[in-house]
Amino acid sequence: MSTFVIKEKEGSLFSNAEKKKTDKHPDYTGSCVINGEKLYISAWVNQSESGKKYMRMKFDEPKVAENTNATPAPSFSKSDSEIPF
Repeated sequence: MSTFVIKEKEGSLFSNAEKKKTDKHPDYTGSCVINGEKLYISAWVNQSESGKKYMRMKFDEPKVAENTNATPAPSFSKSDSEIPF
């Protein structure tokens, strides 16, 4: 079985109806690749004042997981009574 790869300047949207709980949740979600970078897409079906339906979209960069191996903040050897402020 082959792995699906999104091509440059292409993407896919999928219905989010099962997860949508409020109007703020997107109607569709998916991803695309622009300039070699994967972006997440959220889309809402809206209606203009003239009655035409359109989709409003938001593109987000993938969230980076926090590094759990980060160097801890330095500890100071002076006691509180030695700090001048």
